Amino acid sequence: MTRFQHKLYISFFVTVTVLVTALLIYIGYDYYSLPIEERFFSPLHNQLKPGGFIGHGIGIIGSLLMLVGVVIYMLRKRVKYFHKFGVLKHWLEFHIFLCTLGPILIIFHTSFKFGGIVSISFWSMIAVFLSGIVGRFIYVRIPRTIEGVELDLRQIQQMNDEYSIKLRNFHNVDEDVLLEIESIANRRYKGTLTVGNIFLIIIKDFFDRKKNMNRIIKKLKNSGVTKKKIIEIKKLTKQKMLLNNRIEYLQVLQSIFKFWHIVHLPFALIMLIIMIVHIGVAIIFGYVWIFN
Repeated sequence: MTRFQHKLYISFFVTVTVLVTALLIYIGYDYYSLPIEERFFSPLHNQLKPGGFIGHGIGIIGSLLMLVGVVIYMLRKRVKYFHKFGVLKHWLEFHIFLCTLGPILIIFHTSFKFGGIVSISFWSMIAVFLSGIVGRFIYVRIPRTIEGVELDLRQIQQMNDEYSIKLRNFHNVDEDVLLEIESIANRRYKGTLTVGNIFLIIIKDFFDRKKNMNRIIKKLKNSGVTKKKIIEIKKLTKQKMLLNNRIEYLQVLQSIFKFWHIVHLPFALIMLIIMIVHIGVAIIFGYVWIFN
């Protein structure tokens, strides 16, 4: 998959999620905004209540999306036979799409009314969704190969050295600019990073990179470097800065990621078990949607 194809791939997921959410809000706003005791008298009630044609249907679709999203990603990640099918990173993105759209549909299926044992499944789903966002944030900051295999410190340092060689030998960056890039990129926190402050440090580094990059670009322009070459140098410099930041974050993020699995998986299992029980009870009581 090329970079352009990957952008289309992600854009499709985002567009579908936004459009489906907007459509459900448009269809049901008048109903969902009513107090619960007044919804029975709404002309939309028979369609949008949890057992209604639309409400029940989006519940089924949302549940299937989550089940498929979990199962296919687990198979691709853990079963050797499926390793030949695509890149793990792209499967993770598909997993995130299904497990984002699924919960959105489930929320509308409940018509924003939560109670009983099903509420445990619902809040577990919310916990899984939110922890999934955190997990993705951590995952992309741990350097990996395109196959999603985590790189060790030696491999990361080798990549960092290659960026330096390209800047010096292929783009003929002035020595003073190169020294500034190395100085910024190689900044070290010297053991001050902790689980408690790392997310604030990541945000701070994001803005620092932008400020430093603008200063370097200004120096390159003043040195008479062509626009085309500036774009290439900017790309390499950004990669080098990001990589060095991730070297700094590596140990702390790896420890958080291990803990994240302990939180994410149990909530996912609770959600799935109660959801399956809920579906079974609904079928027993005759809520079979169009499958009469």
